[in-house]
Amino acid sequence: MAVTDFPYQTSGDPGSGESSPRALSVRDRVIPPMRGSVLWGWIGPLLVTVFGGVLRFVGLGHPQAVVFDETYYAKDAFSLITWGVERTTVKDADKAILAGDTDVFQKCADGALDQCASYVVHPPLGKWMIGAGEWLFGMNPFGWRFAAAVVGTLSILVLARVARRMTRSTLLGCFAGLLLALDGLHFVLSRTALLDIFLMFWVLAAFACLVVDRDRARERLVDWYETSPLSPQGPRLGVRPWRIAAGVCLGLAMSVKWSGLFFAVAFAAMSVMWDFGARRAVGLRDPYRGALTKDVSNALAGLAAAPFAAYMVTWAGWFVNATGYGRNWDQATSSGPIFFVIDSARSWVKYQWQVFTFHEGLETSHPYMSEPWTWPLLLRPVAFHYEGDKTGCGATACSEAVLGVGTPLIWFGGLAALVALVAWYFATRDWRAGAVLLAYAMGWLPWFYFAIASNRTMFLFYAIPMVPFMILAITLCAGWIIGPAAPGPDGRPTSRRMYGALAVGAFALFTLINFWWLHPVLSAELIPYVEWKGRMLFSERWI
Repeated sequence: MAVTDFPYQTSGDPGSGESSPRALSVRDRVIPPMRGSVLWGWIGPLLVTVFGGVLRFVGLGHPQAVVFDETYYAKDAFSLITWGVERTTVKDADKAILAGDTDVFQKCADGALDQCASYVVHPPLGKWMIGAGEWLFGMNPFGWRFAAAVVGTLSILVLARVARRMTRSTLLGCFAGLLLALDGLHFVLSRTALLDIFLMFWVLAAFACLVVDRDRARERLVDWYETSPLSPQGPRLGVRPWRIAAGVCLGLAMSVKWSGLFFAVAFAAMSVMWDFGARRAVGLRDPYRGALTKDVSNALAGLAAAPFAAYMVTWAGWFVNATGYGRNWDQATSSGPIFFVIDSARSWVKYQWQVFTFHEGLETSHPYMSEPWTWPLLLRPVAFHYEGDKTGCGATACSEAVLGVGTPLIWFGGLAALVALVAWYFATRDWRAGAVLLAYAMGWLPWFYFAIASNRTMFLFYAIPMVPFMILAITLCAGWIIGPAAPGPDGRPTSRRMYGALAVGAFALFTLINFWWLHPVLSAELIPYVEWKGRMLFSERWI
């Protein structure tokens, strides 16, 4: 397979169906133009997003129950928006909250502020986001799930737009957004007040910002190349707001869960490598020294300083509040403002270390725990909610369930696409294949260390940051299957393009059917027990 067979090459590679890469201008070679209408480039992804949003918001308050780890995050979120820090709750708090009573938090006694402080093991941003929904709609299932549904829906738009930019195809962008809208695990986490959907959103947003920054940086380089005297190293590219935005998003990802750090390190390295490639693509004689001297300092500001600042801002409630866990407020306020800052920082670092050691030693057994190497095969989903003693479905025995599992056709197809993408990357060094593989690996491989070294308790839904990149892998392969955009000698689409489009369309249709088949056990629909059991694909492991 020749490189020119790939219909939407970007960067310095041959591209977009032209007969010869030598015929391309520097601008078209370094920044291939977007095809199609700018208007439809927004309308198409927005329509897919609305479709995904309707799926996620309809019946969002059902089940009327505290589902799985909502028991922690819904209460922590309400505590944050009320006091700025997490507080402990009284016994049977879940029942009281579902009955409409939110006065379930421990009261702080004077002189013993730490008595009501709750020891939490994740940074606060995800809980602040959950709390925003509770502030708007109250302390009820709809309220604490609202923010998850919002960011789950927005992630569909972000993925559709970034796929469009990477492929230069609005149709493929909409295809990617549709697959994310139809993934079962993404659907369930978009309707549950857990932290992982927020982590996924900020990671995806950071990736999208870096892809835009890549194009913008190359545009500046080409503008300089066409209008300025050449130099061996090229120019400084000035302030890069999209790179700073990516850094902020990465800081916010770490502010939801510390596993965002894996993506922060990998994306920073990836962005710098893109700078090397950009200077080489325009033909500079000394591109690597140019990138080292003129781009790395910019990268440190955008991808090191900005994430750290964003992370620290999310802890503001803990710093200004006397009742945070490990805050030592009385000690910090005992000896003037300088000591206050120093002692507060010392207490904060000590708290971070406690959280780190907690995660390192988390080995509690759980019936739905799983090892990371089983995740791509969906071997052990998580039962978020199940009631088997229900009536009213027209059968003797009825069931109501929320099963945290991906849509099998997407996950199994994604696994095949990732294997193909590995081969494609080593054959062509296509930047998009490398970026997708790197991001997927950062959501998956670090968990192997924890599984092997510490036997840490893990669940399938930890894989949700991998899902957008799995879908990008499918989308890139779909573009190759469809083939080049250039028509045949008679001016009509080539047979490869017609049959390729049919194959990709059939995959989308079967994915819709697969999701529809699973939907009752993803959304707590009341169905006969035999129908629930019939949807347990691997009955011994899914139950």
